[in-house]
Amino acid sequence: MIANVYRTHHCNELRPDHIGETVTLTGWINTVRDQGGVIFVDLRDREGITQVVFRSEESPEAAALSHKLRDEDVLRVSGKVVQRLEGTANEKLATGAIEIVAQVAEVLNKAAVLPFQLDTELSNEDLRLKYRYLDLRRPRMNKNLRTRHRIVKATRDYLDEAGFVEVETPILSKSTPEGARDFLVPARLNPGKFYALPQAPQQYKQLLMVAGLEKYFQIARCFRDEDLRADRQPEFTQVDIEASFVTEEDIYALVEGLVASMFKAGRGVDIPTPFLRMTWKEAMDRFGSDKPDTRFGNEIVDLGDVFAKTEFKIFRGTFDKGGVVRAINAKGFACLTTGQMNRLNEIAIQAGLPVKTLAFIKCENGEYKSPLWKFFTEEEKAGLVAKMAIEEGDIVFFVAGEWESTSTILGRVRLEIADMQGITKDTEKLNFLWVIDFPLLGYSEEDGKWNAVHHPFTRPKAEDIPLLEAGEYAKVRAVAYDVVLNGTELGGGSLRIHESDLQAKMFEVLGVTGEEQHEMFGHILEAFQYGAPPHGGLALGLDRIIMLAAGEDSIREVIAFPKNNRGQELMTMSPGSVDFKQLRDLYVQSTFKPKEKVAETGVEGVK
Repeated sequence: MIANVYRTHHCNELRPDHIGETVTLTGWINTVRDQGGVIFVDLRDREGITQVVFRSEESPEAAALSHKLRDEDVLRVSGKVVQRLEGTANEKLATGAIEIVAQVAEVLNKAAVLPFQLDTELSNEDLRLKYRYLDLRRPRMNKNLRTRHRIVKATRDYLDEAGFVEVETPILSKSTPEGARDFLVPARLNPGKFYALPQAPQQYKQLLMVAGLEKYFQIARCFRDEDLRADRQPEFTQVDIEASFVTEEDIYALVEGLVASMFKAGRGVDIPTPFLRMTWKEAMDRFGSDKPDTRFGNEIVDLGDVFAKTEFKIFRGTFDKGGVVRAINAKGFACLTTGQMNRLNEIAIQAGLPVKTLAFIKCENGEYKSPLWKFFTEEEKAGLVAKMAIEEGDIVFFVAGEWESTSTILGRVRLEIADMQGITKDTEKLNFLWVIDFPLLGYSEEDGKWNAVHHPFTRPKAEDIPLLEAGEYAKVRAVAYDVVLNGTELGGGSLRIHESDLQAKMFEVLGVTGEEQHEMFGHILEAFQYGAPPHGGLALGLDRIIMLAAGEDSIREVIAFPKNNRGQELMTMSPGSVDFKQLRDLYVQSTFKPKEKVAETGVEGVK
């Protein structure tokens, strides 16, 4: 090992066993405290903190220097390890039993006044992102990046042990309609042509199966030009996996072991396997979501039997049209505020509620309070109370309509109530499950056509292929699966179509003409004609997994240099303008005319 002139130990290494040794530490000054002329400095590096004391009787030069120190100066100090005086030990620090008495000190670099204090949490995220290199010095952020490293390493080790080969696929690829909007890159050497940044390596990994690789993985960078939120970024990372000659059972076992190893490495917990499995139909029926949070109850209940003979006009009309009446019981939540009720109405409307307010019944002081109560018969009232297990302090929310829309509305309301009650903040409980048997296709009223629920390469269940041929698209199920944790989708995948005729049929159902198939997908359709093996795989959202392992609420907290919710990287001010010559060389002309000049940084007070 090369001798290090900057340090003999890191700042979380020294213990009472080192007392009497002369050591050298280097790091950033975390705090400076003047105790009657004796200066105490907490010196910090990425490993932790060690206290250094400067006394003039030990070293007049070092003591003189100490009066000029400020937070975040880069300091190298040499001195003797001593035991702290009785009653001054800091049990919160691993190094809290000792301190360094400075003999020689040198400021390697002075720090300017910081734009914000590193020992406090900021609500101004844009300011944090503008000075991300300072934000990353904070222990929390340092820990998150190191958690990321451990999880990525565990991923590679696990998949290598399972016989998978890591292969990098192109970043500059072809634009194909696979869901989100592509990021496009002008091709200077091919005027008028464009590359696309990959939304995922989907076609490449399938072609690697045709190539006979059999077991592939990649820590893949992916790009999607879509609206952002806490768990989305325009560029993100996924663990991409594909294998030949596998069934979905093989995928389940592989991924469960992988996820368990990731959480063991990142969080130090043992994840029990196998995971619970639930069909898409059951998930929507019970939880109103294809990524259900099963840490709490308040499940959706169908009230068709209770109101089968009802004369209540709204319910009767719904049943006569083939609809359903469904409800959830928010246990103990009858005391919700007007603001909370307004928020639930807002959530329900956003999810598709056709009226302005949620119907409800609440039980307070032994009375059932609701505009609906008077319309129900005594038999219906008794049946409702029994079916929903209504007790004092409960409030029941109803939705009537088509099955899938009522499920979605109540599912969103259920989650919002749990959030209001603080239930979803329980990050210690880890409920993993598989959601399986998704629909292969979904009809878009807006587009007037059928779309792939996952992507166009997803395999239909063998027993449902005749339904696909017969045009009964709504009944066709996919051999698709999502792995879910606490209401967050960690990743998803499927067995793939490997026959060119079945793939062409799928494209036909999606409204992709033969000419368009040849133009956009001719390479993969042709490849399937040369002995493509049965294959399947899955992609895990690496950023989301790290976020959950680290106990964070946003993937921006586990990415070194993320974009904000406007797609801007504020530290370097990306995206930025380019000059006319660059555009001319690319045969691109900008037609954008800004209405007014905006602040250069997007951060108030920072230019």
